[in-house]
Amino acid sequence: MIRQFEANDMDAVLDIWLTASIQAHDFVDPAVWQDQVDNMRTLYLPASQAYVFEAAGKTTGFYAVHDNNLAAIFVRPACQGQGIGKALITHAKQHCTELTLSVYKENSASVQFYLAQGFTIINESVDEHTGHPEYFMSTRKQQM
Repeated sequence: MIRQFEANDMDAVLDIWLTASIQAHDFVDPAVWQDQVDNMRTLYLPASQAYVFEAAGKTTGFYAVHDNNLAAIFVRPACQGQGIGKALITHAKQHCTELTLSVYKENSASVQFYLAQGFTIINESVDEHTGHPEYFMSTRKQQM
């Protein structure tokens, strides 16, 4: 079941975010993610429209959108590969006419996942916080 994020989801969501971030971004020092936990708690999640995926009373994934930007989508690592991410993307697409996101180029599994979900690569840049290349992707086709 996908439902709107509630304040009592915060600890579970932060645990999913930190664990999955460290696993998916093994090319980035884990301290980068650990240093962002408080910002996620006090800035990013409160400023976003967030939804959680809940199964058997446990939060197993979530996404957060800010101004049509898919700012976060994460699934508990032990629950990945079960269609939760696809369900979350489908839900987000139902609420936004266009979605954009940034993803590290080195995170090839996520890049392939987003391409399979209808995103296209718009451009490439370097993340100012980590120095790693990232793609900017969108669900809307760009006019050339």
